[in-house]
Amino acid sequence: MMKTDAIVIDKVKESKISTIDFDNLTFGKTFTDHMLECTWRDGDWQTVEIKPYGPIQVEPSCKVFHYGQAIFEGMKAFKDATGDVFLFRPEDNWRRFNESAKRLAMPEIPKEVFINGLKKLVSLDKEWVRFGEGLSLYLRPFMIASESGVAAAPATEYKFMVIMSPAFAYYKGDVRVVIASEYSRAANGGVGYAKAAGNYAASFYPNNLALQEGYQQIIWTDAASHEYLEEAGTMNIFIRVGNKLLTAPNNDRILNGVTRRSVIQMAKDHGIIVEERRVSVNELREAAHDGTLKEIFGSGTAAVIVPIKGFKHKELKHELPESNDSYALKLMGALKDIQYNRAEDKYGWRVKV
Repeated sequence: MMKTDAIVIDKVKESKISTIDFDNLTFGKTFTDHMLECTWRDGDWQTVEIKPYGPIQVEPSCKVFHYGQAIFEGMKAFKDATGDVFLFRPEDNWRRFNESAKRLAMPEIPKEVFINGLKKLVSLDKEWVRFGEGLSLYLRPFMIASESGVAAAPATEYKFMVIMSPAFAYYKGDVRVVIASEYSRAANGGVGYAKAAGNYAASFYPNNLALQEGYQQIIWTDAASHEYLEEAGTMNIFIRVGNKLLTAPNNDRILNGVTRRSVIQMAKDHGIIVEERRVSVNELREAAHDGTLKEIFGSGTAAVIVPIKGFKHKELKHELPESNDSYALKLMGALKDIQYNRAEDKYGWRVKV
């Protein structure tokens, strides 16, 4: 055991990296040698520990099982051609993590615990960050209510943890979506803007129905009327009508995506008109009908930028045209150039580990 920068580190005796087939990764199934753990108890955060990845022990009465106090973030680390490793906009994830914590009556995590802990953990397992197009290390910070007891009240003890998984593409093959007209992801005044675990659990059943029809995702609509487009289950959504990019504005139902904000900034810097406003399903259908609908694509940490090939809404099925001037591909290239340290980062998004 050694203590470095107020982090206690217990290294594995032997890495398992030699047993991993990096050419055949399934997203989120393989994890690195180490994980980070820190407990909030008696009103304060305790010692940050980095230890070998493995099971944790909790009581059956652990409050996360009964009242769902669980939040998480999705982040990535990238390696450049020289072997240096970078995080992408980690402070944005830290701030959003604390917004989620506050909404679920959980303690906020100090910046030094979140950022310094991530840097130390990634540095320890940096050999797991592989260099190559599309390769990255997916980072999953999360927090759960770890107090034992079934009284319906916020917990008095929480575990903050980080686990890491080498990753390639999140989606393989073409992506088509169903536009929701019955089920809802989030309601006004709820926790839709937080990365709360329950948001995803609630989406699984309708998403399974979409998968049975051959669609990979759902574009959710507003819960009150199902008239306005909001976001997909793992992505924020952009719609290109003519030469304009349209995307739903942030509200208490939509996740404030870090990749979304990056895409908006880069699009504007490329001279693309971006409108953050409500976009109705009827507007989308009309654009599809008159030929002005050029592209739909999603943005997110895991997915990065994903072109959407087609959509279904009620009786309408529509395939998107092939484009020789794809905004999605142009912006994805520009974003990856920053993430992989192939281009100047004038925004200060890239953080060296």
